[in-house]
Amino acid sequence: MTEIPVLFDDGELLIVNKPSGLLTVPGRSPELQECLWARLREQFPEREVFLVHRLDRDTSGLIVFACTREAQAKMGRRFEYRRVYKEYQALVHGRLEPQEGVVDAAIRKDWSRTDAPFYYVCNEKGKTAVTRYRVIEQNEEYSRASLFPETGRSHQLRVHMRHLEHPIVGDPIYAPADSPGPLKLCAVRIQFRHPTRELDVEVSVGVPF
Repeated sequence: MTEIPVLFDDGELLIVNKPSGLLTVPGRSPELQECLWARLREQFPEREVFLVHRLDRDTSGLIVFACTREAQAKMGRRFEYRRVYKEYQALVHGRLEPQEGVVDAAIRKDWSRTDAPFYYVCNEKGKTAVTRYRVIEQNEEYSRASLFPETGRSHQLRVHMRHLEHPIVGDPIYAPADSPGPLKLCAVRIQFRHPTRELDVEVSVGVPF
């Protein structure tokens, strides 16, 4: 088993670099039991590992786990009350214009997709979702952008980029069928106040694409 890269470990929190293609937690079917949480439990058999938040299977990058129930509860509240700063990088189709902006578009499940109940769309009847973005570089074919989610809805960044008609490259749901995979979306930076100690935590990682 390939070890998961650990970028922060103080005995209470683990911040690791999740590879693309790996579920955060197990799915319902037997073939979906392989996941990041299970690997970390094998990697750290002497301690408990608790879920704090998730990344989509095809999204890579930084994710936080707790090693105590207290840390899990307090970190969960930080995410709930938007006290965790998160930055992603994405490669999207086309020239993203304007080069800096805000997507304020509510999101809900796409109930018209009976074949795929976990597809999402922007819809005014959905839950509030806000994403800031800033282009880093671009050409006529692609744009590389930093994405800053101010809310934490399912598939938020992927749906918002599709809403702008600049889907993320390699997205198996929201990009064109010929878009080259895997998904070009990575959680590159996370920053927050430690849940039990008087210190600020900031971790960053390079993109794999």
